Amino acid sequence: MPLSSSLDRVLARISARYQDDPYQLLQMLRAVQASYSHVPQAAMQFFARHLGVPLSQVQGVVEFYAFLHETPRGRYDIRFSDNITDQMLGARTLMQRLCDRLGVTPGVPRQDGVVTVDLTSCTGMSDQGPAALVNGLAVTRLDAARIDEMADLVDAGIALEAWPRDWFAVRDNIRHTGPMLELGMASGAALRAAIARGAASTLTELAHSGLRGRGGAGYLTAHKWRFCLEAPGVQRFVVCNADEGEPGTFKDRVLLTRFADELFEGMALAGFVVGARQGFLYLRGEYEYMLPHLESVLERRREEGLLGSNVIGAGFDFDIAIHLGAGAYICGEESALIESLEGKRGQARVRPPFPAVRGYADKPTIVNNVQTFIQAAQISAMGAAWFAAMGTEKSRGTVLLSISGDVPRRGIFEYPFGVTISEVLSDCGATVVQAIQIGGPSGHLISASEFGRRIAFEDMPTTGSLMVFDWSRDVIAIVQNFARFFQHESCGFCTPCRVGTTVIRQLVDKVADGHASAADLAEIEGAGRVTRALSHCGLGQTAPNPVLDALTRFSPAFEARLCGAAGDPGFDLDAELSEARQMRGKEMQHDG
Repeated sequence: MPLSSSLDRVLARISARYQDDPYQLLQMLRAVQASYSHVPQAAMQFFARHLGVPLSQVQGVVEFYAFLHETPRGRYDIRFSDNITDQMLGARTLMQRLCDRLGVTPGVPRQDGVVTVDLTSCTGMSDQGPAALVNGLAVTRLDAARIDEMADLVDAGIALEAWPRDWFAVRDNIRHTGPMLELGMASGAALRAAIARGAASTLTELAHSGLRGRGGAGYLTAHKWRFCLEAPGVQRFVVCNADEGEPGTFKDRVLLTRFADELFEGMALAGFVVGARQGFLYLRGEYEYMLPHLESVLERRREEGLLGSNVIGAGFDFDIAIHLGAGAYICGEESALIESLEGKRGQARVRPPFPAVRGYADKPTIVNNVQTFIQAAQISAMGAAWFAAMGTEKSRGTVLLSISGDVPRRGIFEYPFGVTISEVLSDCGATVVQAIQIGGPSGHLISASEFGRRIAFEDMPTTGSLMVFDWSRDVIAIVQNFARFFQHESCGFCTPCRVGTTVIRQLVDKVADGHASAADLAEIEGAGRVTRALSHCGLGQTAPNPVLDALTRFSPAFEARLCGAAGDPGFDLDAELSEARQMRGKEMQHDG
């Protein structure tokens, strides 16, 4: 359909703001969503023509991301965090209260177009929930009184800027500090030490430190940087993964607030070591409220000569741009993140080649998370021996834990690797604990019999999240929340994950409703193992973890809910996955 002249002008300005670069498509679509509460079909057609990309690609991007919509949302778009810890604090009851006050159905814009109330995945505020996003901005510590006042503000049409400021206050809640949080590194110290040492020696120092990636996989950071350095080609990139989407995790949120200088210094350090000139911070859409702070830190560092041309007079150039996500858990996977960074759907790539060899724009690319870059900078400034003296032989340094759930002291705790789970529970005030979900839903659900285990790569690894559940909590409800999360977040690219997460959710719902039989429990276990074995990327490979752990460690909770009969007809998993097995077999033959 033809564009109106006013929309045409707005879209042209948005495209120009992003240099008419197809890789910036997602940022352009975010801007349209913010202006019009949706992405009109006419806008998709404009970008397809203007950027020279297929309309199907633009449409696919809009359909993929949770924060982009083809039909209008309300002028006030309110999304309640639906993580299990928010549910435990009454988030769903508060959402229903707001819906009743405003006269809306969840997920459906009110007839006057003023407001939409909906659910969203974890917003990274598990230490100060119940939480929500209002037009993309975080609102914390919700209660009935705030909900009632929020309804009045919406009905009165009060601009968000005039809402109570304390609603938008995000606290750091640092409860237990250690060497990383206490260091107080001088700005530029890491870069100056690296330049004095030389790029090759700095990489050697990083290797001697034993630093492993803090994003979950635990790969040696120096090895990843060396692969990037030695990959063919001249142009290289540095990417920081700040898409902290694992439910219950919020340590990067605190680091981005408190340690943005150290983060950007670590990225510049990586650029110096591997010869990259450009870096990107991929910031999850839920952290949009941080954007002014982060941009101001970048600008100050440019003024101080720590970014831009001829960094600290050492003859190398390096700058950083911020790219906002739009609500997709899968973009925490490094290759999916790169696809998103290129303005595409965030689908995981087939690996190898790995990003260190072929990443952003098909060039060698370092991808590390926030904490990894900060600790790399600290190692450059303080030396490998300082870092390697902490932790265990296979897990050097310290770990940051985001602790939430049934504990009196929710927040950030830093420990040397090797600390026992029981020590952590004591420090956060947890007393009678039934279970812990460690490492987010993709991690492991453990019982009290394992609280003596140590947090370390060689024992109980974690991305940094501990959700604590006391004996008042229903294990089935916890697993049900995680099963629904993974089914919702599956990108649908591969059959094992698409079908497997659906089957697991359906069967767990059946258990929760009291309609399952012992055969259904066996079916859950089978579906979990097939999904784990055949899925294309880490999402599907880890999605079954909570339910499989619960079946092993909390089997009485499942057995108590069985109906005792044959139950309803089950799902024919073998039939649904036969095509996937055939495809997987062909891939393995091809790989061989």
